[in-house]
Amino acid sequence: MPTVTVLEKLYAAVSPSAFEKSYSNLVNGLDVQVGFVGTTKNGWIQLDVSGTDQTIALSLFDREFGLAPDSLDGLKRFSAMRGRVAFSKKNASKLSVDLPAGSSSVTAVVSEKSLQGQLADGKAVPFERMVELFCLVDNLPVEVKLSKVKGELKAVLSEVQVSLFRSWVQMRVDRLMVFGVLFSDVEKAVNSCRLSRDVMRVESLGFLEQAVLCKLGTDAVGLIPKLGRVLKSAVLVPFSPKKVIKQIGNEAFDD
Repeated sequence: MPTVTVLEKLYAAVSPSAFEKSYSNLVNGLDVQVGFVGTTKNGWIQLDVSGTDQTIALSLFDREFGLAPDSLDGLKRFSAMRGRVAFSKKNASKLSVDLPAGSSSVTAVVSEKSLQGQLADGKAVPFERMVELFCLVDNLPVEVKLSKVKGELKAVLSEVQVSLFRSWVQMRVDRLMVFGVLFSDVEKAVNSCRLSRDVMRVESLGFLEQAVLCKLGTDAVGLIPKLGRVLKSAVLVPFSPKKVIKQIGNEAFDD
């Protein structure tokens, strides 16, 4: 019975049963037993998987959630890995990304210069401002490409991640990033607050990471008091393409 680490974190006092519903629905009808083992030190979810259809179940989990490599030996230079921003308030000049590997995890560092080159068209935008503009806060799911695996792990944002940020800016609509609550809870909050005139839809970035996509002309900041009263345990962070373009320039995001 292998124990696997999926690329989702459990935090903010959310019950494991909430995630159990996600994977139970995924393997419904298969001859497989899946058990919630717990979490790693940094909160990555671990599952035991066994049964005749074990291989199929693992393939489904990898496609739906992503699976971490079995050990640190699985970390290869130039490989793309999905993780979460971590310790964002402790570092003043570099982005730390928590990457799971088996039952442990490692921290990869993305330098200020790399972020400026990839997201700010090479402009000397201060690191703290980059964090604010692109919502690079704790638990934001990000994909990085490892550039150095010996000693301190170093990385850059993957092409997929850069394209995602670019698409957010190019859409020209605000997003309210919501951390620590389920997708269904955010949808219920939007409906209960009667925000259909302001909100286009809710997008899932991860199990406990959602994005409220605003309609054109709606400022994400204005939704914080309303949704904050309902989603009391959530962390709400606004993303504004207008501010990004004002700081960096429109030409940086033209195709």
